Amino acid sequence: MAAQITGKEAALFVTSGTMGNQLSIMTHTKRGDEIIVGAHSHIKTYEVGATAVLSQVSFQLIAEDRGMLPLDQIQESIRTQDVHYPDTSLICLENAHGSGVVLPISYMKDVYTLAQKNNLKVHLDGARLFNAATALDVDVKQITRYVDSVTFCLSKGLAAPVGSIMCGDKTFIEKARKGRKLLGGGMRQVGVLGAPGIISLKEMRHRLHIDHEHALFLAKTLDDMPEFSIDFKRLDINMVFVKSTLDFHKLATYLNQKNIIIGGYKGDYLRIALHNDITKQDIKLLIQEIKNFIKENANA
Repeated sequence: MAAQITGKEAALFVTSGTMGNQLSIMTHTKRGDEIIVGAHSHIKTYEVGATAVLSQVSFQLIAEDRGMLPLDQIQESIRTQDVHYPDTSLICLENAHGSGVVLPISYMKDVYTLAQKNNLKVHLDGARLFNAATALDVDVKQITRYVDSVTFCLSKGLAAPVGSIMCGDKTFIEKARKGRKLLGGGMRQVGVLGAPGIISLKEMRHRLHIDHEHALFLAKTLDDMPEFSIDFKRLDINMVFVKSTLDFHKLATYLNQKNIIIGGYKGDYLRIALHNDITKQDIKLLIQEIKNFIKENANA
């Protein structure tokens, strides 16, 4: 089902997006290769350095511009044939990007064309792939046609309790299946986990626009409050990036007493992700309790 939806020949269930990304890299590369990766990508930043351990390849890092690796820098990063250099074998993209932005289809096409000219593969970390398709108002195949492999999460916006899917051609998936077994991901009980994934693919991907609308509503409401500012340039999907004069730790403690749990704050920013279990009424309750917190602290 996942293969058909993404326009690929075959697909494979994996336990997490990290496993899907790392298994894809392992399948595409050989030991000693170099791969081109975004400096702020999930693969580079949040996957425990697994690429070095599992695939034994190195990174050529490129700083993203709104989630995109500049094409000229990709071209410059491709190694020429020289005995001193590793072989470049793979370009990794992320769409939607973890920074909350969506990469245009024209950009995906340009990267794929460049990769083909240089005999490289393209892997897409599509943890929020269907959010990207929703934001672009396109069939997901319009994105995945420009990559050789893609991983997407059944959890996150698609609301399954666990699991991710990786898709590619039959040869790629056959090789990856053995790699999955090597990593301990070949589970006899996978049907129990796959069942909610079917609901994700059949139903939940069609309701993501609601999360995007809720994110915009929350962003506008918070931005109207003097204590908050919103980065609207990163509001392409279901994530709101909030900066505030408030102490997030104190706010979190206060809200926890009201049975509202928040987290994910780094420095000055709080990232709020909207999903199937968050209703508009929940958002209004959050806003009211934040106002109560501000009022109580003002009177303290």
